Amino acid sequence: MLTGSVELSTGEEAELRALTNSRDVPAQVATRARIVLWCAEGKRKKEVAVLAGVSRPTVDLWLQRYAADGIAGLLDQSHAAPREQVPVRLRGRILALTLASPPDETGLSHWSSREMAAYIKRTEGVAVSHNYVAKLWRDNGLRPRRQGTFKVSKDPEFADKVADIVALYLEPPGGAVVLCVDEKTQVQALDRTSLSSGLCK
Repeated sequence: MLTGSVELSTGEEAELRALTNSRDVPAQVATRARIVLWCAEGKRKKEVAVLAGVSRPTVDLWLQRYAADGIAGLLDQSHAAPREQVPVRLRGRILALTLASPPDETGLSHWSSREMAAYIKRTEGVAVSHNYVAKLWRDNGLRPRRQGTFKVSKDPEFADKVADIVALYLEPPGGAVVLCVDEKTQVQALDRTSLSSGLCK
């Protein structure tokens, strides 16, 4: 529990300030981020409550949630079920599949969150809720119904290869440097092992 001053690393402070400045973040979430920042600046909780327009217990609540879960603790959580713990590799696969046309076997022209959740269950043997898929899309600015289809590689392992790369961005290894290479049209993705090792030097 955070009962005194809040200490933030440079990265944590940058993440919180990004929340307060983003137009895509709900106002209440930005306020929660400001509460943490104000406390880190040494302001008294009573003063922070006045600045944020909330009660003193509310200040304590968001400090506690930030201490426990970081940025995720400041987001609104569903009261219907606990947060899903989805491995980064699976998150990367969902995002990669979203950016490609649904496989012919599905008979779909585009993905819905329910169809994606069902497909992941069938192919990966892991159950994720359609609400989780929808939130992942929102968090990454994806709208499958509006963005249309993409011309992608015919490589049957395309989604797996993309998922590997997406996973590097979502959860890079310590000290890694991730470089983006813009390939020419029709150039096939490299072998996953070679590509991953080439990016993580």
